[in-house]
Amino acid sequence: MNTITQSFPLTSKDIARAAKVSQATVSRVLSGNPNVQPETRERVLAVMRQMNYRPNAMARAMRTNRTGNIGVVVSRLANPLYPEMLQILGQRLTEAGLRMMVWNTDETDEGAAAAAVRESLVDGVIMTTATSLSTPLYEAVMLNAPVVLIHRVVEGWPCDQVTSDNAKGAATVADYVVQANRKRIGVIEGLPLASTIRARQTAFRTRLDELKRPLDPSLSIRVDSFSHKTGFDAASYLLDLAQPPDVLFCVNDVIALGARDAARMRGVDVPGKLWIIGYDDIEMASWPAFDLTTVRQPLKQMAQEAVALLLERIAGTAIDHKTICLPNDLVIRGSTGGHRLEK
Repeated sequence: MNTITQSFPLTSKDIARAAKVSQATVSRVLSGNPNVQPETRERVLAVMRQMNYRPNAMARAMRTNRTGNIGVVVSRLANPLYPEMLQILGQRLTEAGLRMMVWNTDETDEGAAAAAVRESLVDGVIMTTATSLSTPLYEAVMLNAPVVLIHRVVEGWPCDQVTSDNAKGAATVADYVVQANRKRIGVIEGLPLASTIRARQTAFRTRLDELKRPLDPSLSIRVDSFSHKTGFDAASYLLDLAQPPDVLFCVNDVIALGARDAARMRGVDVPGKLWIIGYDDIEMASWPAFDLTTVRQPLKQMAQEAVALLLERIAGTAIDHKTICLPNDLVIRGSTGGHRLEK
């Protein structure tokens, strides 16, 4: 699509004319009002992108008594999943005429974000790494501040939450490896503090039990953080066993990439002797050097839902809190030899 440029400032009236809708409809799209048909909303946003339209934040702030700032809380930016999520969230917020402020915090200290909400420095917060230990943010939620959790969820919190079906995704991995008749199933797990990791680990083990292929404790190892090094070290330990696994399920892609390199360093044939499977489908998973079979989270759709929920909450049009759980997909690549999953 070609970009249209103009020498004079664009207005919402120009966008309305180009999208063939009313100016009121454009205003509703910008404010996140849910009373807009999805196809109409997407048409208006497409025109805004095409015409490089950016709402006048100062004018809107004066008119609405809002800052136009949205806080996004992340941690562990070394995991490529979070920069990718930030990029998508930033794009969605920009399309809505909002500015993104980012806090990179320790997972148990979201005090700055909570204070910003209380002091009206931001209109709302999107939290990507919430856990039950996120006490300052929980206090902000209890004050009915506009907060949306994305990726991770915390049971019992009275706020909107968007996640993907981590349990079903991990159960599908169990189906896949059992169906392929892998004999020695190994797993590299993480600390169960995060809802995502807890769901993946529990569901994988439960499904193996249901399939009468319970996990051998000697082939399970837990890492205390997610990095290439921890994945490399954990896989090295398992591959050096007298009877090593012939498949390794890693509960996220970063440790799976480390496991792939550990196998490479030992001359272990992947996928001939060893299958490796990750979770998340970060961009690096598809690189030829890794060619990793993994479970894909629908980050774009998750971000779209999270921003829409937050805008509804800020606009005061939302009543009941929603928890949205989107499906995940098994993405089969070379680390499992392209073996297909039979439905």
